Formats: sequence, structure tokens, C-alpha cells
Amino acid sequence: MKFLKGAADFFSLDIGTNAVRAVQLSGGNGNWSLVKYAYAPVDSKIATSDSAESRRRLGEIIMTAIGQSGIKSRDVVIGLPSNKTFTTVVDVPMTNDAELRATMKYQVEQYIPTSADATKVDWAKLGPSLRQQGQQEILITSVSNTYSEERLDFIEGLGFNVLAAEPDSVAMIRALVPVGNQNAVLLLDMGEFSTDIAVVYGDAPRLIRTIPTGLSSFVKAAVQNLNVQEDQARQFILKFGLATDKLDGQVFRAIEASLDNFATEIAKSIKFFETRYTSTTVSLLQLAGFAAAMPRFSDYMATKINVPAQAANPWARVSVPQSVMTQMTPIAHEFSTAVGLAMRDGSL
Repeated sequence: MKFLKGAADFFSLDIGTNAVRAVQLSGGNGNWSLVKYAYAPVDSKIATSDSAESRRRLGEIIMTAIGQSGIKSRDVVIGLPSNKTFTTVVDVPMTNDAELRATMKYQVEQYIPTSADATKVDWAKLGPSLRQQGQQEILITSVSNTYSEERLDFIEGLGFNVLAAEPDSVAMIRALVPVGNQNAVLLLDMGEFSTDIAVVYGDAPRLIRTIPTGLSSFVKAAVQNLNVQEDQARQFILKFGLATDKLDGQVFRAIEASLDNFATEIAKSIKFFETRYTSTTVSLLQLAGFAAAMPRFSDYMATKINVPAQAANPWARVSVPQSVMTQMTPIAHEFSTAVGLAMRDGSL
């Protein structure tokens, strides 16, 4: 989604299913510094409910978190959850900008799953097609008018001025793509209930999708197979992860079937990309969110997918005081969307 109006001083707001995160940066053009950040846990039932009471409580959590963070700006860029948005990459003939705008205006409906009249649509040029000469690739994002207007009303009802709204997956890419990347890299950000996936080539996304598997899927498997309470299962997964030398490997065995299903979905994404772009292969998995928090998860994925994997750092391109980074270490992996939104300058 495009900026509604310009501003040099704004913060990002990521309303996730398990926490609210906000980031304010200074600088730009690859030289960012952290000004302020906010984090507040949220009950997933509140975050995903449409009831008036849940919205009131969510609003209170947001206002308290922003107030305690010291963020003074009222201008905000917000994330749109992937389950509420549609994002795709399409090939169109190479034309000048005026002709492209006309083409997208009248033909965009063929690329989105809903009526253009009921949908807010935005697009951005990615550059020449990697598949066909004379074609260029376009990133298209869309969200229903109903949801976007409800979210806009909610945030502005808290006293903020929404400058832009952007899909979480697009913001994630901006934060996680390796500096100077010239290869095909799969970025993976695991949340509570779903995982955002993007394959980027250079600095541009070529495949974006979301799979309905998140940390809660593994927690449920551990609860069932270890006969423990949900809180304890979560603690086991985040503390011991996939280590086979901890608790006699019970945690890994309890969630192994769910892990295999997850790895299969990632492999499908890689196969789809490499079938579409036959001249390149995925060379690295960058893992963020809970995928970066689970011990040995990167080793497991590298073995299953046969592609090197490593934990990504959403703050890699942001200067953060060491004392602040130490303070946020337990949650730093959760900030991919918030950091990416804060890096936004009106371009992709």
C-alpha cells in the first residue's frame, strides 16, 4: 500500500497474534539507528477477536506499550497480517511507466482473487523478468476494503495518523534480505499460527506465500505426545528445541511429525521457485521469528531441505546500543515485520 502522506518522523506498528511490537528508526538508505522500540505480549484470543471488548483491550495494550517506550510521534506505518492480504508476482510486457500504469489499472483484477471494487490494490516494479525476454516482473498486493478500513479506523481511533499499510511479508523481506545479496535466498518468519515465506533474488521478492503452521502447531503436538500442559510444552520447545541430547530427545520426537510436514511445505516452495526460475537455485534459508528461537531448528532444516540454513537477525542493518540489544535479546527475533516497516521510505 502506498503512503497516504509524507512524514520524516514515524514509527512502525506490528500487531501480531502473540505480541504488539513498535520500532522507531532514524537515518535511512541502509544507515539506520534505533530511536525507540516497544514490545507487549498479547493473548492470542484478544489479538484475533473482532469483539468490541477485545478491541478495547488491544487498544489499551498498544497505548500502554507506546507510552512506556517513549515514542512521541503520532505518525505510524502499520503491518497487515498475511492471512488478510494477497501477494503475488506476475510477468507483464516491458513498457514505459505511463503505459504500465494504464495496463495495471485495467488489468489488475485478473491477478487478484477478489473484485477490484472491493479491494485495495498496490503494485511495484521488480525489474526485468528472470524468465522471459521483453517482460518485466510486478509485485501485486491487495487487501479487502472492509478489513483495511476497519484496521485504519481502529488505529486512528487511538489518536495515531496512519501513513501507510503494508503486508507483513513485504516488510519482513526489507528487514531480512542479506546486504548486497546476489543470490536466491528463502526468508522464513515463523509466527504463532502461521509462517511467512519469501524467496528473494538479489533484493527483490520473486515468490511470497504463507503456510498455516506456526509455533502453536508444535506446541499442540508436544502437549499431546508428552502429556504436559501448554505452557510447559512451549517452554520445552523454546528451551530445548530439536536437541536430541536434551530430555533424552523427547521434545524432538514429540514434534517430529509436525516438523516433517513443515519441512515438506518449505521444500514445495523451493521447488516451485526453481521450476519457475530454472536458471537459479535457492542457496540459503534465513530463519526468523520462532524458527530462529528454537535450538537446532536451523540444523534440522538444512538437513531436511539440503540447503544451508541460519538464524536471521532483523536488526542486522540497524545500529542498536549494546545495552539495548542485551535487553531485547529474548525477543529480538520477533521484530522482522516491525523493523521492515520502520525502514520503509515509500519504495519497495
